[in-house]
Amino acid sequence: MVNKMKLFVKILVPTVIVLLIVAVFGLGYRLGVFIGPSGTADQQPADEQSASAEQFWTCSMHPQVRKSKPGLCDFCPMELIPVSSDQGGKLGPRQLKLSAQAALLARVQLAPVERKFVTAEIRMVGKIAYDETRLAYISAWVPGRIDRLYADYTGISVGPGEHLAEFYSPQLLTTQQELIQALKILKQSDQQSSLQTIRQTAQLTVDAVRERLRLWGLTQKQIAEIEKQGQPSDHMTIYAPISGIVVEKHVKQGQYVETGSRIFTIADLSKVWVMLEAYESDIAWIRYGQQVEFETESYPGKKFTGKIAFVDQVLNSRTRTVRLRVNVDNAHGKLKPEMFVRAVVRARLTEDGKVLAPDLAGKWISPMHPEVIKDSPGLCDVCGMPLVRAETLGYAGAETGSSQAPLVIPTTAALLTGKRAVVYVADPDEQGLYQGREITLGPRAGDYYIVRDGLTEGEMVVAQGNFKIDSAVQILGKTSMMNPDSQAHPAEKTSAAVSFKPEIVGPLAEQLGKIFTDYFEIQYALSHDDFDRSIQGCEKLLQSVAQIEPTQLSDRAWQVWQKETDDINKTTTRMRTAVNIERIRREFVMLSESMLMVARRFGSGTSKTVLRMHCPMAFDNRGADWLQNKSAVENPYYGAVMFSCGSEVENLTKAENKNP
Repeated sequence: MVNKMKLFVKILVPTVIVLLIVAVFGLGYRLGVFIGPSGTADQQPADEQSASAEQFWTCSMHPQVRKSKPGLCDFCPMELIPVSSDQGGKLGPRQLKLSAQAALLARVQLAPVERKFVTAEIRMVGKIAYDETRLAYISAWVPGRIDRLYADYTGISVGPGEHLAEFYSPQLLTTQQELIQALKILKQSDQQSSLQTIRQTAQLTVDAVRERLRLWGLTQKQIAEIEKQGQPSDHMTIYAPISGIVVEKHVKQGQYVETGSRIFTIADLSKVWVMLEAYESDIAWIRYGQQVEFETESYPGKKFTGKIAFVDQVLNSRTRTVRLRVNVDNAHGKLKPEMFVRAVVRARLTEDGKVLAPDLAGKWISPMHPEVIKDSPGLCDVCGMPLVRAETLGYAGAETGSSQAPLVIPTTAALLTGKRAVVYVADPDEQGLYQGREITLGPRAGDYYIVRDGLTEGEMVVAQGNFKIDSAVQILGKTSMMNPDSQAHPAEKTSAAVSFKPEIVGPLAEQLGKIFTDYFEIQYALSHDDFDRSIQGCEKLLQSVAQIEPTQLSDRAWQVWQKETDDINKTTTRMRTAVNIERIRREFVMLSESMLMVARRFGSGTSKTVLRMHCPMAFDNRGADWLQNKSAVENPYYGAVMFSCGSEVENLTKAENKNP
């Protein structure tokens, strides 16, 4: 009985709401009036009333049912209700007009379509994990017996060079004896200068045995001690290679181990990883290098921070999430592996889908260590990899044109039905008239949706009461969120934002073309393994950049130009002083990124072909771009080794790139 009552309430409540709306509309039409703001009636002649109030009957639960007389619904036992059609069919299939009184009863509220930066908070959960780059495995290099364990329990802290265990190995003992005998022969040969061949052989034997002991894990100090004592040691000490915690002890005292058997696992917890899961719908907001803020159950209210160092390229098909890795400094030792965390990333998107991060605008960042950020191109202080432009990682550039605020509407304004999104737009010329319109939405940012298509700035949309308006539209049998009509009133197209690109003409265009000519000479030299020619090309490029005086540029364009040419000068100067071609190639990837930015923002100063090429295998499969003036691939990063490795990914030719 209780369940039946709940079901009855679920059906009754929405039905009553719809009936009230219909009653308001029906009353207005039966009286032949629209109630004005003051509550007075605007009278219509009798003949106009009959022409504009054609009545039919429909079902409040199944609005597709339309009959010319009362009765029961064809799909349910509910009685049909009378409805007056709109003013003689003068309104469109997606339009509805409400009097001021009806809008007040429906609690209609409007909100503007506006441009502004909105912040999305992406909340995730995860846990603390070991930093895999700071794990050390202590293994047996030769067969032997563990006679004593100094680190005899899991969790003990050790420092670099501290003893962990005493190890006995017959093989090590024999090799020590071999070293002592080789040293004796070497000493004797030194006393007999006529036996030079014997001395050389003895020296080679000593060096070979020393190297063998070193590869078996003995330190230089241990080897020197054996040589000093002149007799072998029956036990060798195993030392810790790093400081950290013994997280696993794989052997017991007295246990015999074979070559390769793992003895200890040591973890350095001064830095840890936070492994998070981001939902598929939040990927648009996630970028490498973003700051993440998180909390743990152990320290409520304590905020920890780190930076995203890895975004998985594969989506988990079961959970529909993407794995993220955050690098976190843990010098205080509070964070422990397997702790659960709650994390949040705060991001703002520009109109073109890039994340707005003012602290990264115009910066260079390490592709392996996001904490390494510099003002100019260079190499990572940790791994030595070439830095990359922050813009290539999905961040907005320093110029204003790429940082335009997106078009947004309140989330309550959009009626979502699967793949479709419908809003009701207020007519600016006629009060109370609302137009249904399908739009294309971007990602959600808090209480706002980013609008990709269908609305223009300044329009007013219904933010509250839109469900009631849509219900009335459904009852009238018109196009609504639940009754789509692809041919009715297609969405208006919004104008795309024009990217910042000043017009380069005259002498400046010729000078700019000379810069690209010199760059292409360097690219050609590297692809043909010509070191000397690449150095000459660098010298020409530096001269060409120094000769440019872009007086025709605006102040904003001049600031952007100075930033790019400064990066080109710094990178090219390092290339010119390189000692080998490999060093030039490592710098050339940064020069190419700067030239790519110049081509996009200022053009190439020439109508000749300018193509962006990409090699996915460059720099240990990280991939790298470069520019060419011909379509046939000439790879500058590999030269003759893989001359044609790569493909064209973008055409930057002036004639084809009017609005990049």
